[in-house]
Amino acid sequence: MSGFHEVRFPLRLALGATGGPVRRTDIVNLSNGREQRNQRWRDSRRSYDAGSGVKSLTDLYAVLEFFEARGGQLYGFRFRDPVDWKSCAPGETVSATDQTIGAGDGETAAFQLVKIYADGGGSWTRRIVKPVAGTIVLSVDGVAQAPEAFSADAATGIVTFAAGHVPAIGAVVRAGYEFEVPVRFDTDRIDVNLAHFDAGRIPTIPLTEVLA
Repeated sequence: MSGFHEVRFPLRLALGATGGPVRRTDIVNLSNGREQRNQRWRDSRRSYDAGSGVKSLTDLYAVLEFFEARGGQLYGFRFRDPVDWKSCAPGETVSATDQTIGAGDGETAAFQLVKIYADGGGSWTRRIVKPVAGTIVLSVDGVAQAPEAFSADAATGIVTFAAGHVPAIGAVVRAGYEFEVPVRFDTDRIDVNLAHFDAGRIPTIPLTEVLA
């Protein structure tokens, strides 16, 4: 991913941020009262406001410093979603069987991390491109793999099995991990008014997901 710094937005500020997934749907109202819906985006795109996590002048300065180091909108960075940041539900513990990421064919060694959101009505598969280094665990047909059996690229979300550990034909490959969202500032300007800030007004600091 070009124009990207592999650094994380301050965690204490990210935990207080607001936002989440955004989708684009065209809705046409017909003359008979019915409607037609068309999905404009295949995938959702996350959008956040980090200003809601700023609670002090120290926090505000941390954002300003981070903003300047990224050149405003110029460089992307990592951001931890306050709710959706691991391969399982928020209250659960990451395990090597959380997400199915592929099936072996006896030759393929590299697999892209994904997260599947599904219920009885449908599903959507999300590519995970910014996993947290050191948190990735894998299993093949339910058997946990030793750390030396694979390597993981934290900048792309691709895991690669070492020679002698490539999944056999039909073997189900699953993974567990923590991850972050690749984002950028959605503004080249941050306005600070200390009078209003002291009175409880928090500046808006928009972030938007960068799709790989």
